[in-house]
Amino acid sequence: MSGFLDGPAPRWFTIAAHRPFLEDLAGGIWRALSPLGPDAVSQAVVLVPNRRTARALASAFLDAAGSRAVLPPQIRAIGDLDEDEPPFETAGAALDLPPAIGPARRRFELAGLVAANGHLLDRHIDARAALDLADALARFLDACQIEELDETPDLAALAPGELARHWQASVDFLAIALEAWPRRLSELGLMDAAARRVALLRALTARWTDRPPAEVLVAAGSTGSTKATADLLAAVAAAPKGCVVLPGLDLSLAEGAWRDVDDQHPQGALRRLLKGAGVAREDVIPWEGSRESPGPGRWRRRLINEALRPPDATADWLEVIEAIEAEGEETISQGLAGLSLISARDEEEAAATAALLLREALETPDRTAVLVSPDAALARRVIARLSRWNITPDSSVGLALAGAPAPVLAHLTARAYAFDPVTLLAIVKHPLTRLGLDPDRLVAAREALERHGLRGPAPDGWEGLVVRLAAAMPDEDGPRRRDLAAALDFAGRLRAALSVADNGFATGWADPPAAARALAESLEALAEGPGALWSGQAGEGLARLIASLIEEGGSLPQVNRAGFAELLDGLMAAELVRPGGASHPRLRILGVLEARLVRADLTILAGLVEGVWPAPAPVDPFLSRPMREMLGLPSPERRIGLSAHDFAQAACAPEVVLIGQERRGGAPAVASRWLWRLRTLIAGARLEPPGRPEVLEWARALDAPLADPIPPALAPAKRPRPTPPIAARPRELPVTAIERWVRDPYAIYAQRILRLRPLDPPGAPIEALARGTAIHRAFERFATDYPEALPEGAEALFETLILEELLAAGMPRARMARERALACNVAPWVLGFERRRRPGARLLIEQKGLFAFEAPGGPFTLTARADRIEVRDESADVIDFKTGAPPSMKMVRAGLAPQLTLTAALLAAGGFADLGPLTPGELLYVKVSGGRIPGREDFRDEGDAPALAAAALAGLRRRVAWFDNEATPYVSRAAPQFIDSLGDYDHLARLWEWHVIGEAENGE
Repeated sequence: MSGFLDGPAPRWFTIAAHRPFLEDLAGGIWRALSPLGPDAVSQAVVLVPNRRTARALASAFLDAAGSRAVLPPQIRAIGDLDEDEPPFETAGAALDLPPAIGPARRRFELAGLVAANGHLLDRHIDARAALDLADALARFLDACQIEELDETPDLAALAPGELARHWQASVDFLAIALEAWPRRLSELGLMDAAARRVALLRALTARWTDRPPAEVLVAAGSTGSTKATADLLAAVAAAPKGCVVLPGLDLSLAEGAWRDVDDQHPQGALRRLLKGAGVAREDVIPWEGSRESPGPGRWRRRLINEALRPPDATADWLEVIEAIEAEGEETISQGLAGLSLISARDEEEAAATAALLLREALETPDRTAVLVSPDAALARRVIARLSRWNITPDSSVGLALAGAPAPVLAHLTARAYAFDPVTLLAIVKHPLTRLGLDPDRLVAAREALERHGLRGPAPDGWEGLVVRLAAAMPDEDGPRRRDLAAALDFAGRLRAALSVADNGFATGWADPPAAARALAESLEALAEGPGALWSGQAGEGLARLIASLIEEGGSLPQVNRAGFAELLDGLMAAELVRPGGASHPRLRILGVLEARLVRADLTILAGLVEGVWPAPAPVDPFLSRPMREMLGLPSPERRIGLSAHDFAQAACAPEVVLIGQERRGGAPAVASRWLWRLRTLIAGARLEPPGRPEVLEWARALDAPLADPIPPALAPAKRPRPTPPIAARPRELPVTAIERWVRDPYAIYAQRILRLRPLDPPGAPIEALARGTAIHRAFERFATDYPEALPEGAEALFETLILEELLAAGMPRARMARERALACNVAPWVLGFERRRRPGARLLIEQKGLFAFEAPGGPFTLTARADRIEVRDESADVIDFKTGAPPSMKMVRAGLAPQLTLTAALLAAGGFADLGPLTPGELLYVKVSGGRIPGREDFRDEGDAPALAAAALAGLRRRVAWFDNEATPYVSRAAPQFIDSLGDYDHLARLWEWHVIGEAENGE
């Protein structure tokens, strides 16, 4: 026999990191076994880390056989063994293990255990918190089972008296959990998946140790990171026809550096494996067909290994570099061949860069590319970027279940326990909501319910919604009446469907299974059956989640409606949906675990940021580091070492691009420690880090808003200057619109010429609007009912008027406590105001006035509605009530706030028909707030009022004449310095486009 089985057992091999692992492995096995007969290869057993690697290895055997039809070996994943399948059949093993508990069932059961013993942790634990702590408890149990600790480890010694009470409480809780959990599993007739996997590996190891199989055994690609796996690899290596093939063992690392290898080093897991098996590193030999050969790959491997040396072994880096350069082969330069380092600004630029590199790879026929990143969010960004070219890569990164249509409807329905117009409108407009209506009727009912029922201030519950819709219904028959009738019917159906989700919450609390069942029934009522709701991958995923909650969630603590919504959101956030459909055969996007041992013509490693790759050490809420060490659990840094090994393996591919980023989540980011080390080593060799600056330029130019010169199609919008015909321009405006006309003519154009009316937002805040309406109505009623002498108890009467008008204006009753205090505070000030103003005055409330004058475009009419006019002999004072800040005297005098001055002009011109011409007296803004300063009178100017009124009217005449010229445009924001908030029509004017970019760049 020749090849890898020639030497004596145990046989340990390695395939260098720069070599294609699976191709070399398949080629070596094929060359050694195919000459022995047609069945020699198929009878061999090959153990690999996971199923993806098994599938890739099967494909590699086809390539090794020259694409001939062959029977590959029996390839099995170590992480997914089954006692009813090989290699247990070939080992003659007869196991009788209980089934493994399902992940959802285990999570719910552990959450129930946490909730039942939450008093030990001195905190209230609801269902969502119980799930979070259950995940931490599951990690602790898995670690105990994987490390094969005693079934009842001594926990009492972990928390001596000097430790914080928190840790003592954690130990007490873990002691109960370690006793209760095995008992619960025994009752269920199940066992933990990790414990079952360890038991299978131990059984297989024992069988192969006692009776080594006669067939060929190959264990390849595993680092033996767990004790059971390490012992199985040792048993395989000792078998008569067995061998172990390690991935990327560094045979050239200096002996001193090898001794310094720790848990965080890429070689840490392999060093532990060899030490546990009693194998010296020099006894591991290169795999057949994977021998050392000169070339860039060899120097790349050496470059990466030198960069990732143990920290204590980097003191002689400069000497090492000089020694390498003395070899005269420019090894570091050769190692940099095919390697590129890119530093993006942020996640968006990193995703755009990766997408462009993948897209570029497709320009070469048969070229393959793979993106490897532990950052699922970044991978999804890349997938979205590739969609602009209609490219769908083969991705192992799932999409969040919570973002799909059916789960979104479930989220909204679970949160519809309170009458919230925003949530209701989202349910109403959801594409799955049907409620038994045909499409045409459904559209009409939706629009009418939205416009007349849910927009504006929130109605007072379902009854208030019905009252509002009924009030909007006209008496005469017509389309509007029919639409509102459909909206009333739709609202009734919606209320009935959503009320189903309340089933089980009669007492305010319910068991999660009952709540989940009620939610499913409510969703089916909304969607008119299960057809569209549970179909597709997202629908099926939601169905599995709700079914598992119904069938297996009985151990969870009871929840109220809000708690159930939080529980559901937490469960959906943890679920992923694998995208379906055809994918591109030459592009892959993989996580780090899935990418192990996978090679492509181009390998892109992205997400190289501290806290992402490598990920931070996980935080254990139950055990501190010293406590973990005392128990014999591995240090959190061991995961960093495994991650470093994955990085080193991938970075040794022939063509690699390493992508880091300067910012993440809007905050500065620190480049991965491996990138820092690599850059430092390259700088020590006085070389420039290789990069792809042109790719960064492509990424930045891809979505750049400007180019030089700017193509007409991409030129930003200029400040709008519409010039409608004179006949379309308004010939009548109220005094309140003149101020807008002065400051923002475009708003007048949109409102008065285009006749566009903004829709109120659903559930709009009502406080400011209701308070202003209530103050005006209270003053009006008080003056109308008591025009002369003030009644007894006037303060209490005015306070009552304000509160009545607030309720009539729609102020929520929950806010009335605050409003009552404000009304109590403002009433004395109002009575003082009335006592000062009323003597000698005749009060006129809400008087309408108008004044027409000739203009170039025809007669123009100015209208007004004065809050209050106080007539005194031949003069009259004009008063306007405000709940917000009134304009300053300076703005009034400048004509930028002409409401009072133009009202005074109408007064002087006899525009109020019942009064005749009167001399304007005081022009008064009265601010009424009820706060620390309950009220204030602003801007009197009694002596200047006639002159200010005349000036305001003259200015209006000039403005009307100016806009009666068809060339005069209605410019957006003519006086932006006096506009302190966004207007209703700024989005139509594309304000941000021309204002942010700057009119100078528009050539203005």
